[in-house]
Amino acid sequence: MNTHDVFQHASAHLLARNDISAAVLDQVLSEVGQHQVDFADVYCQHSAFESWQLEEGIVKSGTFNIDEGFGIRAIVGDKTAFAYADSIHLASLQQAASTVRAIARQGQSNAHCGARVIAEAKVQYSLANPMHSLDAAQKIKLLEQVECLARAKDPRVVQVMATLACEHDIVYVARLDGRHAADVRPLVRLSVTVIVEQNGRREQGSSGGGGRFDFAYFDTNMVQYYVDKAVSQALVNLESRPAPAGAMKIVLGNGWPGVLLHEAVGHGLEGDFNRKQTSAFSDKIGQQVAAKGVTVIDQGNIEQRRGSLTLDDEGNATQATVLIEDGILKNYLQDETNARLMGMAVTGNGRRESYASTVMPRMTNTFMANGEYDAEEILASVDKGIYAVNFGGGQVDITSGKFVFSASEAWWIENGKLQYPVKGATIIGNGPDVMNHISMIGNDMALDSGVGVCGKEGQSVPVGVGQPTLRIDSGLIVGGSQA
Repeated sequence: MNTHDVFQHASAHLLARNDISAAVLDQVLSEVGQHQVDFADVYCQHSAFESWQLEEGIVKSGTFNIDEGFGIRAIVGDKTAFAYADSIHLASLQQAASTVRAIARQGQSNAHCGARVIAEAKVQYSLANPMHSLDAAQKIKLLEQVECLARAKDPRVVQVMATLACEHDIVYVARLDGRHAADVRPLVRLSVTVIVEQNGRREQGSSGGGGRFDFAYFDTNMVQYYVDKAVSQALVNLESRPAPAGAMKIVLGNGWPGVLLHEAVGHGLEGDFNRKQTSAFSDKIGQQVAAKGVTVIDQGNIEQRRGSLTLDDEGNATQATVLIEDGILKNYLQDETNARLMGMAVTGNGRRESYASTVMPRMTNTFMANGEYDAEEILASVDKGIYAVNFGGGQVDITSGKFVFSASEAWWIENGKLQYPVKGATIIGNGPDVMNHISMIGNDMALDSGVGVCGKEGQSVPVGVGQPTLRIDSGLIVGGSQA
């Protein structure tokens, strides 16, 4: 499969089916560009979403939704005019174009629709709709398998909840500069949560994963793996003691704990925050912002990953962007508008939740590169501290860099050995400060299993995170339940 196949598929589904052609989109954009605008585009999208939920041993609910529409933008300087409609018809397109023209300055246009060029990039996933890879009975059977495997794993399992979800998006982008682009994006996810009980005490554990492929990924071995992880986490939490509190050394596990990196550092490296001077990393390109050895990358072209895209929502190919290299800040994540206003290169990070949303610079798969230490060596080096294996929710203040995260699985370390699991550990710190106190970087970098969702200004998009095992010597405080 190549870009041409994807383009033809999207054109047939989004344009031809609605009696619209690429030439019509060019004409609509040409009307927008009759006055001076810096950028304009039309984004057409067809989106299908399906989910099934299991609880109390049965599949209790399911949802299915189809949405289709377009959004049209005209940008002058840092001002954006935006209109959208939930149907793709010529009259709606013309009315929306007339609306967004209101922002354009009077006078000669400086941006015309050029010769049409089809954007190309290596296709990262299949054209096929993943919803069709299993029928309804097979999807129900898969969820029932989760229930059976979890209860067979341990008699202390008293409740099992599971969700199977699938999305299939078809997008088409036409730009004033003549670029046309299309993408067909599959996305599946299986989530597992179990509750265990022992001597009147209840705890829970969660697991799951997914990516840009179909339901065949969730074979018996993969389902068993998710179940084992969820049950194991819940049983560990049954044995947990109250977490200590105070400043201490912390070891972060590999994989999903990279969500702390995503929140505490990644958002601060998005172009819009830096252009507006509201990020703790503003005006620091070329400066040391992290300990030596720390390299942070955002890469949107990792095949089949949850956060990956063949093309971003402005029709630009995604790429690997080195944000921090050996502790030195190298780049910000950019969409078209912020790159133009900052005089920097576009990085393929223009993303939007749907046709009804405007574009912002957003992360894709953001991770820290490997270091030189074995994970066991890092743990063995800690006299007293916390080992955070997994994280739950968290939040960050972009301007100050301060963050708060709750650990869903954590252990107390003493004399280089794991002593016992702890409960209620809240990790508090400042992103830029913490980055300078990383003392050991593991050689076991892993990406998360495919569960990340990133929120920004009310928009949610799928993302990936990752990191190797890390030791952080200072700058973090654990909020626990005993001194």
